[in-house]
Parts: sequence; C-alpha cells; structure tokens
Amino acid sequence: MTARTPRAADLQRRRLLQGGTLVLLLGRQHLAHGASILAVRLWPAEDYTRITLESDTALHATHRMIGSPPRLAVDIDGLELNPTLRELVAKVRSTDPNIAGIRVGQNAPGVVRLVVDLKHDIKPQVFALSPVAAYQHRLVFDLYPANPVDPLEALIAERMRDLGGGAPAPEATPSETIDSLGDLIARQIERSNAMNRRPDDQVARAPAAPRPRTAPAPASPAIVQGNAQSSVPGATDRLIIVALDPGHGGEDPGAIGPGGTHEKDVVLQVALKLRDRINNTTVGGNPMRAFLTRDGDFFVPLATRVEKARRVGADLFISIHADAFMRPEARGASIYALSERGASSTAARWLADKENAADRIGGVNVNAKDALVQRTLLDMSTTAQIRDSLRLGDAMLGHIGSVGRLHKRNVERANFAVLRSPDIPSVLVETAFISNPEEERKLRSEAYQNDLANALISGIQKYFAANPPLARSRQV
Repeated sequence: MTARTPRAADLQRRRLLQGGTLVLLLGRQHLAHGASILAVRLWPAEDYTRITLESDTALHATHRMIGSPPRLAVDIDGLELNPTLRELVAKVRSTDPNIAGIRVGQNAPGVVRLVVDLKHDIKPQVFALSPVAAYQHRLVFDLYPANPVDPLEALIAERMRDLGGGAPAPEATPSETIDSLGDLIARQIERSNAMNRRPDDQVARAPAAPRPRTAPAPASPAIVQGNAQSSVPGATDRLIIVALDPGHGGEDPGAIGPGGTHEKDVVLQVALKLRDRINNTTVGGNPMRAFLTRDGDFFVPLATRVEKARRVGADLFISIHADAFMRPEARGASIYALSERGASSTAARWLADKENAADRIGGVNVNAKDALVQRTLLDMSTTAQIRDSLRLGDAMLGHIGSVGRLHKRNVERANFAVLRSPDIPSVLVETAFISNPEEERKLRSEAYQNDLANALISGIQKYFAANPPLARSRQV
C-alpha cells in the first residue's frame, strides 16, 4: 500500500506538468496570433482623411513618410493579416481628397505593413484610443494636407465667383478683379483679427474705408466699394458670415433613433438646406454666406469647431443637433445659450454633459491640440456675447415653434463646449428628440427638414433686423 502511493503521486504530478505545458503552449499560440481586427473604417474629407482600425486589444504602430510620390508607411505589431484588414483596400474612393490608394501586407511574422499612397503631401497623426461607448480599442491615422486651403479665402472666393456669374462689366480687367478679391480678403481678415483681440479691447467701429487707389477705378461686379449704404448694385463692405455646426460626424454618430436614424446624418441635411437659404439672403444690402464646420461625414473636435468659426470671423455660430433622452416620450425643439455658472435645468445639464463627451467618442488626439484650440476651450465668454446669444435664441424660437412643438418656450442655459467663443453670439439648436419615434420620422422627412431650415433663416433675419451686424458693439 505504501509502495504504490509514491507512484500514484508521481503520476498525478506528471499529469499536472503535462497540463501546465499544454497551457503554456496554448498561451504562446494565442500570443502569436495577437490582436484581432474587428472593423476598419475610412472617413474622407477636405479637412483631413481618417483611417480607423478597431481591435479587441491595443495595437502598437510605428510610421514614417516616404517622398516622391508621397506615401505613409505604417508597421503594426502583434497583428496577422486577415480578411477584415484587407477590406480597407476596397474602401478608398476615387473622390478621396487625400488618399490615392492603400496596400496591406504581412511584412514579418506578427507585423502588418500598411502603405497609404497619397495625392499630395500630408502631415500625419497616428494615435491610439481606449475603449469608449460602442467602440473597443482604436488605432487612428489622421491625414491632414500639408498645405490646407484657407477657409476664409475659400469662402470669399466663392462669393466672388457668384458675383462674377453674370456678364462681366466691360470696364473690369483681370488685374482689377484679382485686386478686388485681395482687398476683400484683407478687410475680412482685418475684421477677423479684430474679433480675436481680447473682448475688453473691442469697441464699436465704423466699417473700414476702402483702400485708396492712385486713380478711381470703375466698379465691376467683383469690386467692393463704399459701405453698407453703397448705391452700387451688389456692392458690399463685407460678408455677413454665419457658421453652421452640424453636430457629431464620422466616428461619432451622435444619438441613434429607435428606427436606426443617426443624429449626425439628419443634422447635416438640415445644415446643408440652411446653407442654401443663407447664401441667397442679404442683410441691409450685405450678402450672407454660410460656413460649415463640417460639410460631410467626418468628425470635428469640439474646440476645433469654435476655432474654425473664429478663424473666418463669423458673425453668428449655430450648432445643430437632434438628441435623445432617457424617455422616448420626450419631444419638441429647444435652443440653448452658454451658461458660465450652472445649467437652467437638470435636463440642460445632462444634455451639455452628454454633448461635451463627443470628443471621447469621436476620437481626439490629445497630444496634437495646439495652443489656440486649448485657449479657445478655456476662454470665458463675455457678458455681451451671452446677451447677444440669448437674443438670437429668442428670435429663432418663435419661428421654430411655428413648424413643430417646443420642448421649452424660453432659451435654456448650459455649459456647452461649442458655445464657448468669447466674441461670437452662439446657440445650440435641438431640432427635435430623435429618441421619440414620431419625431425621428419627421427628422427624416425632407419636407420637415425644409420647414426647419426656413424657420432658422427667418430667426436669423429677425435677429439681424434688431441687431445690425455693422452696428453691433462687442464691448463689455
């Protein structure tokens, strides 16, 4: 009995050792396979193109630029090439402003190489995002043009093309037209720079006089002369710029309705319709022009939305949303202005916290925020800005209430990040609750979207009728 006991113990130890060896082998095999790619996504836009690889574990990558022709080479460790990753090749569109094509291959065991063929020089940002909301680990490549188009110059050039759409005046020469565009850009930039000064330095100023010439030149459709009361048809002293900010986009779908409607899609459709109406409207003889913080399905960080509006010297900032609430019976439109202290209601505070979390879901490279964007987030808006924002919200509420139900009849207040511009009247419009099945159906209706756009432009006109942009003081 005692002689058999050691042999039984030895057999038990042997089995345990074999099992442990099997576990170690399985562990090594698992490590060799590394991360699994769950999804690949590509978001093309003029501003930048984003590539996202979503995986079940964190990925580590190294990248380098290769010139002539420009390419971005990325090596991703702990990864084996699989069909999901290969799908990225077919996702590139010929219309992508930045990417000509993508190639993927197994560069070495456990290392996948991704080569992005580029249409021009870019400044890449490669960073990882931790799991949040519906996403697991994400590896992100943001490809920014090395020489981006200046949004203010593009906006003014677009207006100049509109003015030149008819028969050109015989007196105008190409050099005069180019000089006129330069004059207009210079004046608009001067105005934009004035807006970016400290709020307590701002005073009411008369419109800048046109730059003197050595000899008077006849007016052409592209030449800007005089002030807002100019007798020259179509002449203006400056554009009235309204920044439209369709919420969410790209990696961030926003709220999702019970029928699967994404907030990011419907608010962009409303913004595009409102853009068309703004571009065909004048204020006191001055043409209006809409500037969109995003005009496609791509993500824009919250502070960048504000910085974009300030860069073009926007007169107004209107952020458009269609949020969800905890209860599906919640319904109606609302308008919000900034509150530096506290929200006007518990629901307003809850909504602001939810919207301010968009950067975490959309994916921001925290190491790449420049000083201007950080400062914009920290800027405290002036009393005058909030006062004008409340006036704008009041002007818009009545018109929105004529096309649908209002959730609140007064402008609410909350600390939304996108409303933190110290010098631009800014409001956030909740067009409806996409979580309400009836309102979701209305938001998807083109007729209702047109009604909303008509109501919003009527509110903008009403605001400017009482607050002429050339006479408005931003002095505290």
